[in-house]
Amino acid sequence: MTEMRQIITHLSAHKTLTREEARKILSDIANGIYDEVEMASFMTIFLMRSVTVEELSGFRDALLEHCLQVDLACDSLIDLCGTGGDGKDTFNISTLASFVTAGAGAKVAKHGNYGVSSTCGSSNILEFFGYRFTNNQDNLRKQIEKAGICFLHAPLFNPAMKNVAPVRRGLRVKTFFNMLGPMVNPAFPQKQLVGVFSLELARIYSYIYQQTEKDFVIIHSLDGYDEISLTGEFKMISNKKEQLIDPEQLGLEKARAEDIKGGSTINESADIFKKILEGNGTPSQQSVVAVNAAYALQCYFEKDLEECLAMANESINSGKAKQAFEKLIEVSNS
Repeated sequence: MTEMRQIITHLSAHKTLTREEARKILSDIANGIYDEVEMASFMTIFLMRSVTVEELSGFRDALLEHCLQVDLACDSLIDLCGTGGDGKDTFNISTLASFVTAGAGAKVAKHGNYGVSSTCGSSNILEFFGYRFTNNQDNLRKQIEKAGICFLHAPLFNPAMKNVAPVRRGLRVKTFFNMLGPMVNPAFPQKQLVGVFSLELARIYSYIYQQTEKDFVIIHSLDGYDEISLTGEFKMISNKKEQLIDPEQLGLEKARAEDIKGGSTINESADIFKKILEGNGTPSQQSVVAVNAAYALQCYFEKDLEECLAMANESINSGKAKQAFEKLIEVSNS
């Protein structure tokens, strides 16, 4: 099954792909075999039905095979990455939480990209502040060493993502590439906090991650956010347990959707980002960032959540998160 016409016919008949077939197709996409119309047709099929565990595993296999691997010479790394595609247009919660996590002493290999379904993804915000994307291993190691965090701009490491970028921008809706982003970090971090946009995807992720040796935490807010939004109950699935949690159980006030909205332009988003990093965000903004960072810190350090929440707030209030951010920008330009 090599021609896209055959593949589309097969999938249109409500058939699925084996893991190997999925791997081969995405490998061909990475190699530039298909044109934009063919890729768009293929992606659109998966907007009309759910991707299977076998298919997503095969897609992940192909991207990891083709990715430019990077060795950050670090025994314990964590990535904080949401799938995106929840359509909620929040401010850059997981990116901010990454700096808070680094400021609290964890080593973070943040995987990210430009926004597809939102105005401003992690790559947009860091580029705005002057971060220079690189796949130079020495510079990335220096970032981790000096700032406790490095940033891995997906297109520089995943040629398949680069090939489909114009198609994803044209479609402007979530595709299975949103689902894959957190799974294909080229630094192969041993620990991961990942936010997903649906309970169904949380289950798929859980199934796939349980077959790895990763320490992981998967989070999904039941009202549709791919992060802990504090707007209601959220599901947390890890390699150790599964819980349904209400913000009040954590001693945190519920947030309203408007409290965590992002900017309508990159400038507005950057302004929100800077204020929170400087400790001048609203109580809801700070709480949301801190609680997401706390779950990452718990995954990394294996401490009580209460202690990790205190560490996250201290990282913001002491300026350590901001220092990690400033140092990252500086090192990327050296």
